[in-house]
Amino acid sequence: MAAISAKTHKPDAEVLLLEKSDKLLSKVRISGGGRCNVTHACPEPRKLARHYPRGEAFLRKVFAQWGQPEAVQWFAQQGVQLKTEADGRMFPITDSSQTVIDALQGAAEKLGVRIRMGCAVSRMERVDDAWQLATPQGALKSDRVIVASGGSPKAEGLEWLRALGHLVVAPVPSLFTFNLTEERIRELMGVVAPNVRLRIEGTKLESNGPLLVTHWGFSGPAVLRLSAFGARALHERNYAYTVRVHWLGDVNEQMAREQLQAEAAAHPKRQLANATGFGLPARLWSYLLERSGLQPDKPMSELGPRLLARLLDVLTNDKYAAQGKTTFKEEFVTAGGISLDQVDALTMQSTVQPGLHFAGELLDVDGITGGFNFQAAWSTGWLAGRAAALAC
Repeated sequence: MAAISAKTHKPDAEVLLLEKSDKLLSKVRISGGGRCNVTHACPEPRKLARHYPRGEAFLRKVFAQWGQPEAVQWFAQQGVQLKTEADGRMFPITDSSQTVIDALQGAAEKLGVRIRMGCAVSRMERVDDAWQLATPQGALKSDRVIVASGGSPKAEGLEWLRALGHLVVAPVPSLFTFNLTEERIRELMGVVAPNVRLRIEGTKLESNGPLLVTHWGFSGPAVLRLSAFGARALHERNYAYTVRVHWLGDVNEQMAREQLQAEAAAHPKRQLANATGFGLPARLWSYLLERSGLQPDKPMSELGPRLLARLLDVLTNDKYAAQGKTTFKEEFVTAGGISLDQVDALTMQSTVQPGLHFAGELLDVDGITGGFNFQAAWSTGWLAGRAAALAC
């Protein structure tokens, strides 16, 4: 996107894209299960920026210049029609990431962007108001350089930028699922609780939304959001922490008590397994009854004060020990990168090194799942390309 933007804003500029690997856009290809979650249906810059645990204030300025509406329009101009799903995620109507890849590669080719594959940059230095780059294919000289190499799982991967005088915020994983030590709950893999409230014990970290039980623990939107906002705090705990689960979402303890008491009074012979269950899947409801020390086949008339209190505690304040993490599918995201204190949000240019711009996850910016990380990539790439081209 940075290369396309540069060539768009200055057609006579020579724009060269250097790709270290032998494949272009590999992360686009695997995203969204191969469908590519291009962006999110959130056009207002301030609201959009709230979905980024790191970089919110910075991205408000970015999105105000070139944000979600501009990205949707740009892809439409390339023939990519997007659809919006119930949760706000936006995908190409083809449900294929290849559509997005073809649009990006087609635009770059049409504009005349040159591409060199297998061309890693091993060293970069400023010489006589220009940049000199060392590559396996020989030395290159450029007026402007845009670095959009993605996040690095280790700080060592960004050492070459630190050597140029940049502050690097140590990278840690973001967007991961919770590995639980409790084996019984994992037997419910595939079950989705529609609306839970999660919190990390001993912190102010909270999240709500759907929760998916997996064969290793918890996943789903509520978990991924919590992992993103708690990336650094959980890393500092070496991923050993306690998760508190309020299974009933917006239904508080008193409301749940009154509902269960009313149902027991109206239907004393009804088995607990057949109780309302607050909209929870039957398997999960039965599990939570047993976790409370209640037999699902017992009548509701046996739900006295002591057992009711025990059930309510599990329903509204359940407790699970987590140890370790599992990357969410192939969509590895890091929190950390080039400090935003050294980047101009209007141009993506380094405030330390003139003529050097940054874009994408290399910056200390990351979003929750739902198309937000791609939107940040499109926006920062477009601004970096525009600024680099117009400055030449």
